[in-house]
Amino acid sequence: VTFIDAPGHRDFIKNMITGTSQADCAVLIVAAGTGEFEAGISKNGQTREHALLAFTLGVKQLIVGVNKMDSTEPPYSENRFEEIKKEVSSYIKKIGYNPTAVAFVPISGWHGDNMLEPSTKMPWFKGWMVERKEGKAEG
Repeated sequence: VTFIDAPGHRDFIKNMITGTSQADCAVLIVAAGTGEFEAGISKNGQTREHALLAFTLGVKQLIVGVNKMDSTEPPYSENRFEEIKKEVSSYIKKIGYNPTAVAFVPISGWHGDNMLEPSTKMPWFKGWMVERKEGKAEG
């Protein structure tokens, strides 16, 4: 397995395209903070741009990390996670991904929640599940 960290900042789009064109799977990190998510999913937002680039460049497998769950209101909000999952699913379906084949994971990179082991701060998250042609997978 080869990992490539393609920065999300607009100044590094060329680097992102180079890295993404070599990828089999993309991990799309979406900020859960109020205002941050909305900016990313807006018409010219980076979340949309990165998902579209990944699909256009042939990356057929996608994982969505919903980051900054510690900064939701209230912190680690299941409702906010589900709201983001619904909106991102709607968008990625429009560009060609099958949302049922995409794993969504709520995380807090800053605090390490759900990064290596299940977080006690999100007991409502029972793991991810996807459905693909090959069958179901979960983790």
